[in-house]
Amino acid sequence: MWKKNLFYIGIIVSASGLIGPPLALAAGLAFGLSTVHTFHCEGRNLSKFLLQAAVVCLGFGMNLKEVAHAGASGFMYTAISITFALGLGVLLGKLLQVGKTQSLLISFGTAICGGSAIAAMAPVLMANEEEMAVSLGTVFVLNSVALLTFPFIGHLVHFTQTQFGLWAALAIHDTSSVVGAGAKYGPTALAVGTTVKLARALWIVPLAIATAMLKKSKAKVQWPWFILYFCVAAVLASYVPRYIPQSVELFSALNRLGRAALTVVLFLIGTGITRNTLKEVGVRPLVQGVTLWIVVASLSLWAIHVGWISL
Repeated sequence: MWKKNLFYIGIIVSASGLIGPPLALAAGLAFGLSTVHTFHCEGRNLSKFLLQAAVVCLGFGMNLKEVAHAGASGFMYTAISITFALGLGVLLGKLLQVGKTQSLLISFGTAICGGSAIAAMAPVLMANEEEMAVSLGTVFVLNSVALLTFPFIGHLVHFTQTQFGLWAALAIHDTSSVVGAGAKYGPTALAVGTTVKLARALWIVPLAIATAMLKKSKAKVQWPWFILYFCVAAVLASYVPRYIPQSVELFSALNRLGRAALTVVLFLIGTGITRNTLKEVGVRPLVQGVTLWIVVASLSLWAIHVGWISL
């Protein structure tokens, strides 16, 4: 009973604004790793809904011109990095003798948008529950590491907020962790990171369709509708205040609500990293995921630092 109470207290405190995203994640990790609980499944389902709702609400704090510029400018970088990450991921999977489906899920998760990509590709690849659990576990562990380390590294190399937002979008798996790291770094980093990452998430659809055609799979492709709602929110926030000045307060409140929801999402992600999760991941899939992530993060960091990639 006390575990359940502690779980809900963590959600309430995270939503209250008393703690920031990194601390919420740390609290979730402490809960997940120090107790044996059964809340990770319901937490994962709740975090998926909250993440999408949070992203839509964050759209009310965006400027449409910034969204369009960041999305268009980041398109080429996204295409190149996705192609590179998928190719390297498949190669590493073969070298490490990771199962083909397992290897593809980890590669898609790293290349596109973490758990969302894995969830979309799993039915197309006909992955079983164990393969999904291992892939998600690998991604969630690395998300936690990225959220805690990326802002520190960004300050260490003296990245501007725009540079950091771009790097986070290209190198961090899940949208939630990109938004969390961007929010910690600054408002411009948050805007750039969120926009480029959501543009990246759109690649789920064509890649899932292409994979289904190659596999001759009849699985239904999951469309990321929340990205469309995010764009609608950005349109409303950019134009409605011109005609209804009072709407600024409403949009600001929705944006704050999105930030609060994101903090709860990060707490829930932390609670999903249990000792069993770490055991299930196994050595070879984890080595594949970590190696691929380090290469992608390091190369994108270097390319942005020397000015090869910019917005």
